[in-house]
Amino acid sequence: MSINFEALKVMVIDDSNTIRRTAETILSKAGCEVVTAIDGFDSLAKIVDVVPDVIFVDIMMPRLDGYQTCALIKNNNEFKETPVIMLSSKDGLFDKAKGRIVGADEYLTKPFSKNELFEVLERIVTTKSAEDTPV
Repeated sequence: MSINFEALKVMVIDDSNTIRRTAETILSKAGCEVVTAIDGFDSLAKIVDVVPDVIFVDIMMPRLDGYQTCALIKNNNEFKETPVIMLSSKDGLFDKAKGRIVGADEYLTKPFSKNELFEVLERIVTTKSAEDTPV
């Protein structure tokens, strides 16, 4: 792992306790500050206080699914630049395309390995820091 993830604020939104715990454990060990939410509504209640650097959101959730949650986040001026990574147990082109339409930056298929999680996070962090660098 070449990139330092220390002090990176990450929000993990998933109705699966197992996925939330797994992601939280992996990310915390890498030095990230992790906040979890059980669904889209829960995340919207926490996002303003947390102001995460990166958001992982599950597609299939009750009440407010991942697409709706992502769209709400990306339509908010304060969070539209925040990278959103969609989590799904399906690796379909349709899901990826739909994720892109609502503004998702990346897509990660569950179950994911520690390496896959870090690869996606590294791409996001690298892209974000490149955009923040003045030309």
